[in-house]
Amino acid sequence: MLSAVEVKKIAHLARLGIEDQNVDMYADDLNGILTLMTQMSELNTVNIKPMAHPMDQVQRLRADIVTEINQRDYFQAIAPQTEDGLYLVPKVIE
Repeated sequence: MLSAVEVKKIAHLARLGIEDQNVDMYADDLNGILTLMTQMSELNTVNIKPMAHPMDQVQRLRADIVTEINQRDYFQAIAPQTEDGLYLVPKVIE
């Protein structure tokens, strides 16, 4: 069980500002999450196949086709500097 002091320390490390009257509520929520994780870690998952979605649905994908015309020359005409089809930018890291 997380204490109020531990919740305040976690909030400080995460750079979260929480009000003192809400510390107990956060402690209860975090303890509930940790309890659930403990219960889940005790489950036997040896023969369980990983899933991408809990409903075993298939993701609908759109066709991989070009829908716009190439406007690189147009966009590079207004760019400050280009070379060989690439944008030139100032060096920011030595």
